[in-house]
Amino acid sequence: MKKNIAIIMGGYSSEYKISLLSGNVVYNTLDKDIYNAYRVHIFKDKWVFVNDMDEEFPIDKNDFSVLVNETKINFDCVFNAIHGSPGEDGYMQAYFELLDMPQTSCSMYQSALTYNKRDLLSTLKPYGIKTAESYPLNQGDIIDENAIVAKVGLPCFVKANKAGSSFGISKVYKKEELKEAIENSFKEDNEIIIEQFLDGVEVSVGVINYKGETVVLPITEIVSENDFFDYEAKYLGKSQEITPARISEDYATKVRIEAKRVYEILKMKGFSRSEFIFKNDEPYLLEVNTVPGLTKNSILPKQADEAGISLKDLFGNAIEDAMTI
Repeated sequence: MKKNIAIIMGGYSSEYKISLLSGNVVYNTLDKDIYNAYRVHIFKDKWVFVNDMDEEFPIDKNDFSVLVNETKINFDCVFNAIHGSPGEDGYMQAYFELLDMPQTSCSMYQSALTYNKRDLLSTLKPYGIKTAESYPLNQGDIIDENAIVAKVGLPCFVKANKAGSSFGISKVYKKEELKEAIENSFKEDNEIIIEQFLDGVEVSVGVINYKGETVVLPITEIVSENDFFDYEAKYLGKSQEITPARISEDYATKVRIEAKRVYEILKMKGFSRSEFIFKNDEPYLLEVNTVPGLTKNSILPKQADEAGISLKDLFGNAIEDAMTI
């Protein structure tokens, strides 16, 4: 009997358009001989199942079911394709845990922790995971530009603490530019993190649970045409994403070990994509994404393809893995 799979997409953050692209790729890729796939749009003002004629049917939030032409549809598993809130910050995970419904991303705590850059880096530092010097700032705090520069130096990055796809991020070269950059980040989140600039090779490493094993996927080298790997570089073709990365075997071994350690220290499951920059021949962790882009041109699917894993197998494995836990 086919399993009913709800593919949740959309979300409450600036990343919702990217999420819709990812979710539709999953919808079009899943093996229809095994799964009945349903597109479910999650927005602040509505949760709806959207059929192929773009008709909308409200989701019953009491049990995450949907009534279609007087037939109630219950779901066997949820495929999470929401980038940002509420799919990557723990809220949807907590909701589905309460309903005892399997879902493909990591658990509530891991989602909330990895989405919060400041908390994530603080948690991993005692394990020896190297990170850039940083300066935290909350909305309403006194902004001391001299203290910021003394801690992280210039240039530096000003980032929204809980945001993805490079929304709310600026590279700052002068102390006088800090205030505007901070205001820009506060448009995305009421917490920000200001980080030291690390000048080195940037790589992205996918780690997944595949057929019961933790698998580190081939490494991708990020070469941005812009000043850094910003939104344009990620989604508008202003970068080279080279898989496998053009790095030495020594670098590759080091970063594979660190990416796997991060995955296992945090007791992750599902997909993850960690970003690193090499400094003094050592990988420094920037962030961890738990619902990475899933289009054919996204980094993690390209890495899976390089490893000989098709999109159909990648997505199907995520569902089967979620349903066996």
